[in-house]
Order: sequence, then C-alpha cells, then structure tokens
Amino acid sequence: MGVKEVKVRTAKPKEKPYKIADEKGLYLLVNPNGSKLWKLKYRFAGIEKKLSLGSYPEVTLSAARDAREEARKQLANHIDPGVLKNSIKRSKKLAAESSFEFIAREWHAKFTPKWTKEHGSRIF
Repeated sequence: MGVKEVKVRTAKPKEKPYKIADEKGLYLLVNPNGSKLWKLKYRFAGIEKKLSLGSYPEVTLSAARDAREEARKQLANHIDPGVLKNSIKRSKKLAAESSFEFIAREWHAKFTPKWTKEHGSRIF
C-alpha cells in the first residue's frame, strides 16, 4: 500500500530535503524551499537512474502513479524512459526552432539594425 494523498498534501519542508516513498520506486522529494517533486527511481541495464515526473500539486498522486506505470511498461519493452523523455523534448525543441515563425523572427532580428525604424515596425 502506498502513501496517502493527505500525507503528500500536508508534507512540510525541513532543514534538508527528504523523501516520502510511495511504492515501486515512486517517491515525493520535499525540498527546504517547500517545493515537492515527484521522482521515480529505476534501473536500466544495471544502472540506477532517476526520472522526474513533475511537481506537486501540478502532478497529483494518481497522475504520478500513472506516469510510473507508463515508465514501467517502457522498461518492460527495454526502453529507457529517461532517454525517451529527453529525445521527445529535443525533437519538440528542434521542431519549434525550424518553424516559419522562429526563422522569420531570427531574420527580422538580423536585419532590423540595417533598416529605418518605420520599415522595421512595418515588416513586423
């Protein structure tokens, strides 16, 4: 049986960070500044790793448990959930950087110093 929502909600910061364990590697890290972060401890290829699942209360206990189960499914399929999360993040960033808007803003910033103020504001 895992941790209760009440314990998560009422967890108070201490002088040093501490963990409130749930089950199957999921825990809540309570920092001295009061932030509460969901983490998952797992092993992949014999190496212990940690995966951040989000901060409480944005990520609820049930959502963190769902994310843990999704990560466990990935591990069962020999996929490192941390590497998968980072590759998705990188591909989203690359897609955003290659969008028309990003390139247009970059072009505008490059040529604005050469234009008159009126011309620069008219183009943008």
